Amino acid sequence: MEINWEQLEKEFKYSTTRSSGSGGQHVNKVETKVIVKLDIDASSTLSNDEKSLLKKKLKSRLSKGTEISMYCQATRSQLKNKERLTKNFIKLIKKSLEVQKKRKPKKISQAEKEKKLHNKRKRSELKRSRQKPKLDV
Repeated sequence: MEINWEQLEKEFKYSTTRSSGSGGQHVNKVETKVIVKLDIDASSTLSNDEKSLLKKKLKSRLSKGTEISMYCQATRSQLKNKERLTKNFIKLIKKSLEVQKKRKPKKISQAEKEKKLHNKRKRSELKRSRQKPKLDV
């Protein structure tokens, strides 16, 4: 099932606070830091499978058990921060919803096994030839 991103974006809850960092007087009077939150369980756009996948993959980012949050304070503009944050938040959700293919171990051919053993014997012989000769007394 394909997600309707416009519909999901309407479920985002935005809030603003004062940003930290450089900016002088501007930082002290303007709320440029933007925070976005999405309650996974309350979402009507996401299917149950997608919700469980998000909870599993974003477990360390969840607050209140089912709420994902993210913030941006990179620029002095609240609008630019909101645009950047929305783009990154959607990217995070998309990446989390990707199902990884199961890894299939590579089958090593007989020729590769023999070549490896041959190189191993060759290296062993080289090291043996460097040793001091053992004198039988």
